[in-house]
Amino acid sequence: MIIIVKFIKGKQKKIVMGFVLMAIIATTTAFMSITRKNISVVVDGKQIKLVTYQKTVETALKKANINIAVKDKIDKDLNSKLVNNDVITINHAINLKVFVDNKELNIASAEKDIALMLNAEKIGLSPNDKVYPLIENKLSKGMNVIITRVKTETVQEKKPIDFKTVIKDDKDTLKSQSSVLQNGIRGEKNITLNVTYENGKEVNREVIKEIVVKEPQHKIIAQGTKPAISISRGASAKTLNVRATSTSKTINVKATAYCAVDGNDTYTSSGRKAVRNPSGYSTIAVDPNVIPLGTRLYVEGYGNAIAADKGSGVKGKFIDVFFNTLEEASNWGVKYLKVTILD
Repeated sequence: MIIIVKFIKGKQKKIVMGFVLMAIIATTTAFMSITRKNISVVVDGKQIKLVTYQKTVETALKKANINIAVKDKIDKDLNSKLVNNDVITINHAINLKVFVDNKELNIASAEKDIALMLNAEKIGLSPNDKVYPLIENKLSKGMNVIITRVKTETVQEKKPIDFKTVIKDDKDTLKSQSSVLQNGIRGEKNITLNVTYENGKEVNREVIKEIVVKEPQHKIIAQGTKPAISISRGASAKTLNVRATSTSKTINVKATAYCAVDGNDTYTSSGRKAVRNPSGYSTIAVDPNVIPLGTRLYVEGYGNAIAADKGSGVKGKFIDVFFNTLEEASNWGVKYLKVTILD
């Protein structure tokens, strides 16, 4: 009787152990079923499907060997709990350069575009600053972003106003003669400008306003219009207003002009001061072999003259008439005319 009881007890024990084992398996299966999660991880636009039993985003990513750097962007808190069918989006930072304020900055950023990257890096922009490429452009690896600081300021300047030269006809003066009736004086104006600088260098000036504070005074020149007197062998002394003699003769010459240098006095080769005297005798240079020095003459279009100078370039039937200014000498130019030898 005792043996039968023992046998029954041993059999019951096995049955009990079997139930216990089945319960453990069932419990484990149920636990794993509860903790099992199917998730999707989108890394830089590529989807990875994972099966995980981890509780948090951080542990799940570590288990899957997906690393998150400091500048990487993830749309979930690493400490947040995972749920089944979770989707985690990760954008890895890329390296680029920003050139700003005379500096080259090496930056890692996972932002979507240039505008968001500059905001994240606390690089401020003023309304007039230029950004290249445009701030709405997406970031790309190795990109160079160039920021040009633009500044505009208003400045005041004073500038002279040039005077005009006014020519007035003088019928009582020969065409070859002119005189200054009024000297020119510059005026003055105040100018308001907008000056634009890029990275500290001036690139543009725009005039906003001009105010004349002093009107210029015009230069007035009296220009002779009286025709030159034509001399001929039959001309009378009264007509010429010169002293003619029985030996007077007329020759054809080439006539150029010279003047005082830089407004200084000019002296002839004989040491006499060169003069221009429309009402008397003016100085001319001659070839002494043709017209002896000291000879008095009448030069067509110039007036009474005295041969008081010579020059290495004055040879043959060639004279060089003297004027006080370069302007007068330039106006004379080169002429082919007649001169009358008076004595």
